[in-house]
Amino acid sequence: MSERHPVRAEPGHVEVLAQRADSVDPATQAQFVSQFVYLGRQPILDRDGALNAYELLFRSGAHNYAEVSDDAQATAQVVARTIGGIGVPAVLGPHRGFVNIDRALLFNDIVHLMPPERFVLEILETVTFDAQLVRRLTDLRRAGFQVALDDVSELSSELIAVLPYADIVKIDFLLTQPAALAKLASVVRGHGKTLIAEKVETRDDFMLARELGFDLFQGYFFARPQVLAAPRNRSPRPALLRLLALLSRDAGIVELEAELKLNPSVVVQLLRLVNSSAFGLGRDIASLREAVIATGTRQITRWAQLLLYADGGDLPWRADPLVQLAGTRSRFMELAANWLRPADDDFADAAFMTGIFSLVHVVLGSTPAAVLEKLGLAPQIREAIVSRSGPLGTLLRIAEAAGEGADAASIAAGSDAPAGFAALTPELLAELNLSAAAWFGAHIEEAAA
Repeated sequence: MSERHPVRAEPGHVEVLAQRADSVDPATQAQFVSQFVYLGRQPILDRDGALNAYELLFRSGAHNYAEVSDDAQATAQVVARTIGGIGVPAVLGPHRGFVNIDRALLFNDIVHLMPPERFVLEILETVTFDAQLVRRLTDLRRAGFQVALDDVSELSSELIAVLPYADIVKIDFLLTQPAALAKLASVVRGHGKTLIAEKVETRDDFMLARELGFDLFQGYFFARPQVLAAPRNRSPRPALLRLLALLSRDAGIVELEAELKLNPSVVVQLLRLVNSSAFGLGRDIASLREAVIATGTRQITRWAQLLLYADGGDLPWRADPLVQLAGTRSRFMELAANWLRPADDDFADAAFMTGIFSLVHVVLGSTPAAVLEKLGLAPQIREAIVSRSGPLGTLLRIAEAAGEGADAASIAAGSDAPAGFAALTPELLAELNLSAAAWFGAHIEEAAA
C-alpha cells in the first residue's frame, strides 16, 4: 500500500483535494472535516500502463495520510463512503476497488454490500488463517469475490498453505529482499495467481517486476494517492430505526416507499447503493419504488444497519453506554442465532432486531410497550423484549447476562431453554461477545467524525 499526496482535480460533486491539509488554518479544516467525507484511492496499472483498478484507502480528513487506530473501523468507513457517501461510479468508474479487510469484517454481513465484480477483498497481513477463515474465504469466492493477499514479502510454508484460497498476491517491493524476488514471484505465478508489484518506487523496480512476470503494478513511480471529498449526508437515527422496524416485519413496497420519502438523506445513499453494479440494471432508476425493488429488502436492511452505526449525529453514540450496549447486544444475538440455526437467516435477522430495539425505549425516553407498539415490530420480537418469552426472549436473557459478565451459559443450559441452546457454552459465549464488541467498534468512529 502506498501513501502520498494527491496531484490533480476532477469536476463534479466529488472533489480531488490538491491542497495540503497543513496549509489550511485549523478552524477551516475542522469545518471541512465535519461537512465532508473523505476517501483515498491509488491507481493499480497493467503491464501497458493502463488503469486496471484502485486501492481504496481510509482518510479522516483532507490530509493525504491514514490515521488508522482500528483496521475494522477504517474498512467499515471505506465501504460506507465508497458505496453511499460518494458512490461507486464516482470513486471507481468502470474499474475494480481493492479494499483492505481484517478478520472481523470478513465474517460480517457488510461484506455483501460490496458487489463482488467491483471489489477485491485485500486480506491484511495481520490476519491469521485457520479452518474457520478458510471456510469463509471459500464461501466468499464461491459468491464471486476475488481475494488478494496483502504485503507479501517472503516465501514461506504459511504462504504456500494459503495460496489455494487466494486469487491475487501483492508482493511488497520495499520489504522483499531483491535476491528472493525471482523465486517468490515464480512460485506464486506457478500456482496460477495474479501478481501485483506494490510499492514500486523507481523505473528499475518497474522494469524488474515486468521481467519477473508481474501482471499489475502499484506505487509512487506511477501515481500518488488522491483524496476524494464529497458532502456528508447524515442519516437521522430515528428514521433509520423506523425503516428497520418496517423491514423487520416484511412491510410492503408502498410502506417502505412512504417512509423513505420522509428521509431524503437515506434516499440519497440508497440510490447510490442501487447505482453500484451489484444489481446489474444497466439503466437509471426512475422512482423510489423501482429503487426498493431493485435493491431488495435484505440489502436495504444491511445498509440501514451500517448507517445506524457509521453515520448520524442526533445522539452522541460514541459516548452513550446505552447505545453501545444495544449495538453490541444486537450483534451478539445475531451471531448466537447464526450458530444455533445456521440455515435460518430469518431467525438471525429477528435476533439482531431484538437486540437493537431492546434498549431503544431508553434512548427515545419512553416505555418499551409504547415504543414497540409505534414501531410495529413482529410479535415474536415484541414478546421477546416485553416478556423475555420465546427463543428470542431466551436469547435476549443470555445476551443481557453475557453483557453483565454473569453466568449466561446457565441460562442457555436451563430446563426452560429451547432445544439446542445448551450448545452455547461459556467458551463460545465469550468468543461471540468479543466478536460483537469488535463489530460495534467497526461502525462507531464515523458518528464521532
